[in-house]
Amino acid sequence: MPGLQAVPRFIHLNGPPGIGKSTLAQLFANDHPGVLNLDIDQVRGMIGGWQDRFEETGEIARPLALGMARTHLKGGRDVVMPQYLGRLSEIDRFETVAVGSGAAFVEIVLMDTRERSIQRFTSRGDDESLAWHRQVRDIVERTGGTALLADMYDRLGEVITARTNSVVVPSIDGAVHQTYKAVAAILDNETPGADAGTTTVNPCLLPVPD
Repeated sequence: MPGLQAVPRFIHLNGPPGIGKSTLAQLFANDHPGVLNLDIDQVRGMIGGWQDRFEETGEIARPLALGMARTHLKGGRDVVMPQYLGRLSEIDRFETVAVGSGAAFVEIVLMDTRERSIQRFTSRGDDESLAWHRQVRDIVERTGGTALLADMYDRLGEVITARTNSVVVPSIDGAVHQTYKAVAAILDNETPGADAGTTTVNPCLLPVPD
């Protein structure tokens, strides 16, 4: 059966909004049959009223995503989740599911500078074919705009400091395949620790470009 693993992995791709998490997760899933690309924003989009009640529908989507991850991991297959999580308690919820499912929890954080991260998000959605991106950009503008994005970025710094097994990968705008190769190299070299749910990866933070 495709994708079966002795120790499945719950791969969390974290990073600022608009940094390219969803694109990289889809590339990884395309290259690894059987992997579940658990994009919570897509789950949210299946819930009626998400455009007007973004936070509320997010609270509905998270438990659904937890259940999907648990089921897939217990089936012995990897899950990759592209999702900004800036609160440690939120990350703990997903790590608990990984541990309880006998899986390794792998954390990769995609980063650019604060200024470029904000610019990348605000310019996303200019293509009229990306209706989802435009909708999310409009919601962010209504709920804090660039100040909100800056705060979300700063919270990731706290996450990186606290989550010592997380690996930071520089994400360069327009260099999708270069970034994907860096992520894939980390995952190819990643080996589960002795205890289910722990992961041995290079803990060194890769330099974020100036």
